[in-house]
Amino acid sequence: MRESNSGPPGHIAENTARSREFHAFVAGGSGRLLHVATLLTAEPARRNPLAQALLTAALAHTYAHWERLRGEDPYQRTRSELALRFARTAWRHQRGRGGVLAALTPQERLVVVLRLHEGVPEEQTAALLGLPEERIRAICARSVSHLRAAS
Repeated sequence: MRESNSGPPGHIAENTARSREFHAFVAGGSGRLLHVATLLTAEPARRNPLAQALLTAALAHTYAHWERLRGEDPYQRTRSELALRFARTAWRHQRGRGGVLAALTPQERLVVVLRLHEGVPEEQTAALLGLPEERIRAICARSVSHLRAAS
């Protein structure tokens, strides 16, 4: 990413620092976030264009709001954006493409990935998805049961 040389010198330094901070975050967290996106889209790990597009959009959103994070965890913010983007486009991901969670519905994959893979507390998952905690609990239990029966 090239920085513009127009504007006051302080502005250039701020943009450069912002860019460095964001690039460091991406270097440290993008692999794990891509794995989350791949689990959500139920694509094979080596062929995951939908997961890559989902992550790219979530990272772009995080970058656009980088200066407003103010102490908020950028990983958590990006993961939330990733989950919301997946939820809004879940109809595209009805059928898994061979990933581990392909047998689950998009909503079930979302709950399982957030709760069990990422360790997001039930109440936070419920708030993020706009569902009651009881519903999150039921979806998670049903999904785990389904996965156990399939293995």
